[in-house]
Amino acid sequence: MDDFDFPDLSNAPEDQDLIAVGQFDTTGEPISLTPGGLWPKLIVDGSKWDAQVILAAYRRGLFPMPLDAIESPNVISWWSPNPRGVLRPTKLRVTRSLKQSIKKYRVTVNQNFEEVIRNCASPERPSGWITQDVIEAYLALHELGYAHSVEVWDKSGALVGGLYGLELGGLFAGESMFYKSPDASKVALVQLAKIMDDGSGRLIDCQWSTEHLASLGVQEISRLDYLSGLPKLLKMEPKFKAITRM
Repeated sequence: MDDFDFPDLSNAPEDQDLIAVGQFDTTGEPISLTPGGLWPKLIVDGSKWDAQVILAAYRRGLFPMPLDAIESPNVISWWSPNPRGVLRPTKLRVTRSLKQSIKKYRVTVNQNFEEVIRNCASPERPSGWITQDVIEAYLALHELGYAHSVEVWDKSGALVGGLYGLELGGLFAGESMFYKSPDASKVALVQLAKIMDDGSGRLIDCQWSTEHLASLGVQEISRLDYLSGLPKLLKMEPKFKAITRM
């Protein structure tokens, strides 16, 4: 599916989530690649955040993040968590209070991808990692039909929550979510699970599990289990393709 020289992650150290780091100078050219033995090639044509490289990485079970959005904005880190946090759409836990919250909002899909990602990138959020380079890369992926957003609006018409991620076949790789009103991000997740839940075994990749995500039904699986399930997921027909906007 791709022409990039990616490593076989089944051979990656079990205790290593960070697989490689690509560092670039101000022109976008690579300065160094580490660890060189595990990751022989990160970029194509000197691009820092190339859409095709990102897609190829996801298809191999990796995802990119800036290593440090403040201290090292030109350094891309490439991750494959072990264990990996995943949500099976049928396992999402919707509490009684969340059901009540759903009634308070209007939910849309791909109505304003840019506003969602920019809210997720707000500098007011702690541990922010979404740089302008990330925003531009995922806007490009949105234009290509791979990156999607779920928006949550209050009764006044204000955007109060949402999430965005990348869909490849039956896999939705969740990237980030935000909320400005109670439960708004959870409502977006409910909509995402509803879209993905067609009985075919689709998967929502949450990267790492947290106590909060675990309370919603996110489970941890090993890297090898995640990788073994990828080929089947990638062969599925995407769901968002049929609902580009709603």
